[in-house]
Amino acid sequence: MSVLVDRPAPGVARILINRSAARNALSTEVREGLLESVTAIGEDAEIRALVIGGADGMFCAGGDLPSLATLDEPAAYARLRAGHRFVSLLWSFPKPVVAAVERFAIGAGAGLALLADEVVIGEGARIGIPFARLGLVLDWGLAGTMPRRIGAEATLRLYAEAAMVAAPDALAMRLVDRVVADDAVMSAAIARAEVFAKLSPTAFASAKARQRGDAEDALQLEREAREQAKCIASAEFAEGYAAFREKREPRF
Repeated sequence: MSVLVDRPAPGVARILINRSAARNALSTEVREGLLESVTAIGEDAEIRALVIGGADGMFCAGGDLPSLATLDEPAAYARLRAGHRFVSLLWSFPKPVVAAVERFAIGAGAGLALLADEVVIGEGARIGIPFARLGLVLDWGLAGTMPRRIGAEATLRLYAEAAMVAAPDALAMRLVDRVVADDAVMSAAIARAEVFAKLSPTAFASAKARQRGDAEDALQLEREAREQAKCIASAEFAEGYAAFREKREPRF
């Protein structure tokens, strides 16, 4: 199965991306599994909070680059808009969401983590923003979520640097919320979800909706899809992806 779902504590559901052979990259099957699972959890009144993580001690290495490299612009746009169904769902999800980031959250994986209400990360883990080296713009809502956390200028700097941000630095700039020992990430995330599960669900949902607003507007998803589709179909992405595969600097 592409995702695993369980209930590790009273009132808490946990979803794990289950594609460890590909470092839990976000394939179409994974995205559809996430969408189905989160939708079901949203409809279950017994679940008051959600933890999202990855199987085998790793969070998510991002999008499925080999499949992106085969797409023309219309197909890339369709892929992005399909993915936005889940981005919108998680952004507007009325229940508290905690991301448990072990080892790495890279690219779209970073986007997934920052859609959560709280991000718990291991002290040896990193947040990766590699888009510029690939000839891509920010996606999975990052152009909206990162500025909310660290400001517009810091977001642009991390993008331009194609930064791999170590957990202590991510905490210092408030990109994440808690740093814990590497072997305590999941237990810490579940503990935080247990705290959130005791909140008034109606009041929390109202407060979250007021702060976040509509995903399409807050995260500029239509603009993201149009811009990223053009990038995916470009010669610059072809070069960026080739450089990634060949482990060299891109020559744009």
